[in-house]
Amino acid sequence: VLFPAYFTMQVIYARRKYKISPPETKGHPEFERTFRAQANCSEYFPIFISLLWVAGIFFHQGVAAVCGLLYLYARLKYFQGYTVAAQGRLGPLYASAWLLWGLVGLALAGLLAHFLWP
Repeated sequence: VLFPAYFTMQVIYARRKYKISPPETKGHPEFERTFRAQANCSEYFPIFISLLWVAGIFFHQGVAAVCGLLYLYARLKYFQGYTVAAQGRLGPLYASAWLLWGLVGLALAGLLAHFLWP
């Protein structure tokens, strides 16, 4: 909950700084990057929470928690990098994508072990 709130507050601060009233999404390039970074992180948050939940229940809570913390850190770095320059998002973007795929693998392994093997 803290990460989406932090990202949203950064958009609010950028709106005030560059005097861009809602519902406008165009304006200063730094505002546009901040807005897109917040939107991108918000779009992936339900997927992340779902995968984290399934991997934690059916695979292992500790492993899922470590992956979740690494994912949140990568998303924070993604947000910070994207707000400075669009190219700054690429490394953390790839890291967060790999972590999501890792959570998919953990969730699938846990589900298969739970439902197919007694």
